[in-house]
Amino acid sequence: MASISELTTDAIELLKELIATPSFSSEEDQTAGLIAKWFALHHIPTERRQNNIIAKNKHFDPQKPSILLNSHHDTVKPNTAYTKNPFLPQVEADKLYGLGSNDAGGCLVSLMAVFAHFYASEDLRYNLILVASAEEESSGPNGLNSVLPHLPPFDFAIVGEPTQMQLAIAEKGLLVLDCFAHGQAGHAAHGLGENSIYKAVEAIEWFRTFEFPKISETLGKIRMTVTQIDAGNQHNVIPASCHFVVDVRVTDAYTNQEVLEIVQQSLDIEVKARSLRLNASSIPKDHPIVLAGIQMGRETYGSPTLSDQAALSCHSLKLGPGDSHRSHSADEFIYLYEIEEGILLYTKLLETVIF
Repeated sequence: MASISELTTDAIELLKELIATPSFSSEEDQTAGLIAKWFALHHIPTERRQNNIIAKNKHFDPQKPSILLNSHHDTVKPNTAYTKNPFLPQVEADKLYGLGSNDAGGCLVSLMAVFAHFYASEDLRYNLILVASAEEESSGPNGLNSVLPHLPPFDFAIVGEPTQMQLAIAEKGLLVLDCFAHGQAGHAAHGLGENSIYKAVEAIEWFRTFEFPKISETLGKIRMTVTQIDAGNQHNVIPASCHFVVDVRVTDAYTNQEVLEIVQQSLDIEVKARSLRLNASSIPKDHPIVLAGIQMGRETYGSPTLSDQAALSCHSLKLGPGDSHRSHSADEFIYLYEIEEGILLYTKLLETVIF
């Protein structure tokens, strides 16, 4: 069994390498290679499916329950407000700066270190499966969802995302709606036709004020936000069509399909969902992994942000070092002590949980 101290040092060095290697969604080829190389250096065989890296504990036993450990190695593109080089890992005052350091590099390398710690153990009460996934930021087709059919069955999952090592026992889903208000073109001077923008405004006001009756205990209310709009191509023509986009953060009180049906039945415009697969997720407060975390002094909460949990049909817990508020921000960073704490808490949690 590898030393936690040594693995922590190795994990931080790997994170620096990952930061220095651009890995935008669907462009993670090089970071996938770095992750596979890190495991090989620790004598752990891996399987690669596109840019996803998979590992299983040495003494995998199909008769035992299994836990999936997952985090992602892709990043968003750096925003224009960066004052530091996003691909230059810099340590200042115990902060490691760099794109993907917080979301979710710190979580990924922490889970990898913990997996390596337990890899060769012969007396584990369960199996461990680790997936370093691609395309999480874009919810792409070649990410975790593409790997799941090739994995052994698992009973629940720990998804590494920055939660300050608190227990995110529920996560909002995502529904993106393309809305089309149709009218009739005409000359603006004559006031003829039917202005699609006015129809869109009525629908947008509905989105702004409507509240779904059911409220989630952990995630609160569904949030609907109009984020894009376009119509018309010249000043003197009443537009026949107006298109706008709505970002809907769905709670575990509704499925995405139910939300879509309510919207469609409430409005006299055309509404299409880009995808229905990114549903909300949750895990019961009395699940053994949650109880183990609570016993360790961790708090539970509902997360408003989306992760690879949306691809999972089993119970899953979002948990990891770092702070979600730093994600996608300029000069992203993670504290080195957060990684150390994350590795220790992940380890203790897996040693404690009984199911």
